[in-house]
Amino acid sequence: MNVVLWIIAGLLAVVCLIGSAKMFVPRERIAAVGAAAQWAADFSPAGLKAIGAVELLAAAGLILPAVLDVAPVLVPLAASGLVLLFLGAITVRLRRGERVTITGDVIYLCLAACVAWGRFGPEPFTS
Repeated sequence: MNVVLWIIAGLLAVVCLIGSAKMFVPRERIAAVGAAAQWAADFSPAGLKAIGAVELLAAAGLILPAVLDVAPVLVPLAASGLVLLFLGAITVRLRRGERVTITGDVIYLCLAACVAWGRFGPEPFTS
């Protein structure tokens, strides 16, 4: 189970690193990507930078504390924060009526919840 949790955490970290590009890419360019990214027009540039910063911190929090063995309790906390982030993303999509594009957010939410549960419960880093 430890290996599975590492794989899921790594996948989520990659997704969050890609998503952290919101800190640098202009809002209009994000919204122009396609129908799944139209939500970006609802947020201010500062809001998008904040979301990108949270994703960058989550990516680091999912991997670095365990790898460096410095405060590994931060891994399930980062995963719990991602659960909240993806709940917010799902809420935004539901409010916008984008039920078709909600699937990815639901999958990422479940993966983050799995890491949080696994690292708080059966496979913690501390013994």
